[in-house]
Amino acid sequence: MKLAFVVVVMLSLVGTCVGGDEESEAAKYLQKPYPPAEKGMTRFALILPKREHEGDYKVELIVGKKMTVDSVNRAFLGGKIEEVNIEGWGFPRYVVKQFGPAAQTLIGGGVPQERFVTLQPLLIRYNSRLPIAVYVPEGAEVKYRIWSTPKESIAMLKQ
Repeated sequence: MKLAFVVVVMLSLVGTCVGGDEESEAAKYLQKPYPPAEKGMTRFALILPKREHEGDYKVELIVGKKMTVDSVNRAFLGGKIEEVNIEGWGFPRYVVKQFGPAAQTLIGGGVPQERFVTLQPLLIRYNSRLPIAVYVPEGAEVKYRIWSTPKESIAMLKQ
């Protein structure tokens, strides 16, 4: 039993070392073209694993913060995630300059609770060769989802 555990741990370490070179390729770009966050901002970085047929994938960036809101209503934040070109490099970075006012639907009967309230998410292309750098106001969080398409498309019916 212990031997099986040791073998599993050793194989996972070997996999980490082999995959480490790919990650360091994208990670090295964080040092030069992507500037550190300005005062009052935080930089989040995502290094995606390499995939076959990366054109079949998209990344959804979700920026928001925890707020106390009504448990029944849908809450959302004003503002937007902007794609900004890094001068001299041609790489994109994503910036939320500030959050707009929070709003929510007006259904009655809810109780206050803490939830993650977001801006309108942004869908971007999957690219494992570059990190995804997101600059947000302090106190904000960045989450993401990976979306994929099926290998074959489906024909629509003529009407």
